[in-house]
Amino acid sequence: MDEVSVQVSRAARNDTGQRRSGRFHALPPPDVMWRAVAGRDERFDGAFYYAAASTGIYCRPGCPSRRPRRDNVRFFESARAAQAAGFRPCRRCRPDGARTPDPRVARVLRACRHIAAQEDRTPTLDELGELVHMSPAHFQRVFKRVTGLTPRQYAEGLRLNRFKALVRAGEPVSPALYGAGYGSPSRLYEGAAARLGMTPRTYGQAGAGERIEYVTTHSHHMGPLAVAATARGVCAVRLGDDVETLAAELRREFARAELVPAEDCVRRWVQRLVAYLDGAADWPELPLDVRATAFQLRVWEALRRIPPGCTATYADVAEAVGSAGGARAVGRACATNPAALVVPCHRVVPKAGGTGGYRWGEERKQRLLALEARRRSETTNGRQRG
Repeated sequence: MDEVSVQVSRAARNDTGQRRSGRFHALPPPDVMWRAVAGRDERFDGAFYYAAASTGIYCRPGCPSRRPRRDNVRFFESARAAQAAGFRPCRRCRPDGARTPDPRVARVLRACRHIAAQEDRTPTLDELGELVHMSPAHFQRVFKRVTGLTPRQYAEGLRLNRFKALVRAGEPVSPALYGAGYGSPSRLYEGAAARLGMTPRTYGQAGAGERIEYVTTHSHHMGPLAVAATARGVCAVRLGDDVETLAAELRREFARAELVPAEDCVRRWVQRLVAYLDGAADWPELPLDVRATAFQLRVWEALRRIPPGCTATYADVAEAVGSAGGARAVGRACATNPAALVVPCHRVVPKAGGTGGYRWGEERKQRLLALEARRRSETTNGRQRG
């Protein structure tokens, strides 16, 4: 995720009255939905539906069929919405039939919708607990177990996404921050600047005043990638399925920056990165130019100290940065990493086993880890023979 990722439907409409009326329909956060899909979590059946662009079919989260790639997945609040978008129902899980989600999930989703409707305030735990007929403490535990977030973090993510949607729709920063529910400019600037990657005003100006050089290229092992950099260092690395889409994402994110094809220095950085991915060079420690909180920077620097071919758990990283018990916060820092590969968040895995999630797709994370493990083994064996 770029920040605490929360999907808000229709947030960029030009109808100012509706944008400020609180009528945003909130699905669960995308990372929560993807975790449910990847884990075939039947508790979420009926809570949302997912569709694969590669097959044109939509399913329940608990469907036993093969999982699609993350970047091919779209989420819908109802079977009717998925069908209206042109997707066919799966013949295995029959998502067009009635099914009720797990009662705890249904209560959490009810609370999510209530939080989304309160744009100018964050409901208290007492209020939310009374809404879903649970004690405040028990509700907080259930909410975090289902979404991976506290109710306050969920509300903050919604508010930030509303601000971004309003700015992208052309609203000036000051009206947008109040329209998104921030009570004062200081609340936005102190809490959102790190997740935006720059100050809110610069974000509202779509990167105005920045000169950003970029390259789109292709790696044999990882496929298309786009790298953007300032004169100070790499500011973005994106992975995807086609270079045109990746370039369009950069142009959209920084529409008013001076976005130009890269010159020699940045091209050399990209060549080193691609050579590493294709097995022809060691991992390059490239310079970074990313904006972040002090905690995010500590986490990202800790990730850069994990040797290629090795992994660490979220708890390991939390302890390394002096935040024992902060594994979830480390996970959020990994999810907001804007420079894939340069900050190797793919080397962080769950303590319980498996590879865990990855912003650029779990399959890519598995390939990266396998590539690095193989190269480390080959290097070790070569030294032993020598």
